[in-house]
Amino acid sequence: MSAAPSAQQITSLYESTRGALNASNPDLETIRSRLSQLKVGLVQITTQSAQVIQDPSFQLLKRSILEMGAEFSIKTGDISGFERYLAQLESFYFDNKLGLSESKVMYPLIGLNLLRMLSENLIADFHTTLERIGLDQLQNNQFIVHPVKLEQALMEGSYKKVWQARSEVPTPEYLFFMDILMATIRNEVASCAEKSYTGLPFADAKTVLFFTSMDELLTFAKGRQWIVSPAEKRIT
Repeated sequence: MSAAPSAQQITSLYESTRGALNASNPDLETIRSRLSQLKVGLVQITTQSAQVIQDPSFQLLKRSILEMGAEFSIKTGDISGFERYLAQLESFYFDNKLGLSESKVMYPLIGLNLLRMLSENLIADFHTTLERIGLDQLQNNQFIVHPVKLEQALMEGSYKKVWQARSEVPTPEYLFFMDILMATIRNEVASCAEKSYTGLPFADAKTVLFFTSMDELLTFAKGRQWIVSPAEKRIT
């Protein structure tokens, strides 16, 4: 890409990158490189002409690129990258001074960010974000309702409800943060179990730790250096 790309060049690169990301077997390293080019290009255009800041078409393009970056971050497990992209998208989602049309992925991404906050126990940030969302969306938007109900279950200490919420995600991308949250819960439950019991039968341990297979339980037990007794079907 030239030192001073045009908006048309950025648009073309965005569209090809979007197509690559939507492919059934995306080349993640190529997409990562293209995203870097796009971000540099946005800065170059803004530096070259401050007028683009007020250009709705350019701002829509910028928003789309940031949203694609957030999606890519989830696909590659880059939590800090996802957080940075959402921070940049806040001005589009919550301020929107240019009156841009609402993004189709706005609420799915906000919901994902709410899940990230829950998985990192950032409860104050979680509620601050909720305060910026309209009441109708809080009550009826499936992408927002899911993390709201999840936070309520966490506050109740109802880990079973949290586990059930995993099967009720509005989009598969939510499973990324749900699995992180469940890993945290399992470790909390395991720590309590270690203090309360000298040992547990495999079946009981599998149930209280919300595992769906014995292999998952045994791998977890090994990670916590528990003693596994296959003959007794018990861990201590």
